[in-house]
Amino acid sequence: MVESPSVITPLAAANPLTALAAVSRDIAAARLAALGDAARLAFRGREAAIGPAGEAFGVALPREACRFNAANGRFAFWLGPDEWLLLVPDAEPAPLFAAIEAATSGLPHSLVDVSARSVGIEVAGEKAAFVLNQGNPLDLSLGAFPVGMCTRTLFHKAEIVLVRHAPDVFHLDVWRSFAPYVWELLEDARRELA
Repeated sequence: MVESPSVITPLAAANPLTALAAVSRDIAAARLAALGDAARLAFRGREAAIGPAGEAFGVALPREACRFNAANGRFAFWLGPDEWLLLVPDAEPAPLFAAIEAATSGLPHSLVDVSARSVGIEVAGEKAAFVLNQGNPLDLSLGAFPVGMCTRTLFHKAEIVLVRHAPDVFHLDVWRSFAPYVWELLEDARRELA
């Protein structure tokens, strides 16, 4: 008898960083942490759909380039003129998806559950920007990349979404398949701080 394969829900997929994070050295100047599961929705919409989508999500979608809005543990990241990444840590995507779809019904938009696509990494500490600049050419000074900024960029050869939550706290959203690669390169950049 052949058993049918079990279905893996997006948030039940194993985090590819768990084992790497367990053996990571503690370097206070630039700490690494694997972030927990999160609901991630990719929203694209025309003008008429943007307001209703934000209301249904519980956070107004930012209209300023490369900025994010947050409320009640929910984050809306501006990735392009008509594109946002909506993220809620430790949440199931289905209820969020249903609420936004209902609010934008009949309006030109696209909503995709990308929860299984990515994982999050936090880089924090006084040398966090230094570590990130080992694989990313952006000017991460506070004047050029202030708190509240986000952008899609590269870390070495991997596409990431880079977010600055505090002067010395950055989050990276990276595709699962590239996460170990990015983690190891971050670890390599931290070695000279040890």
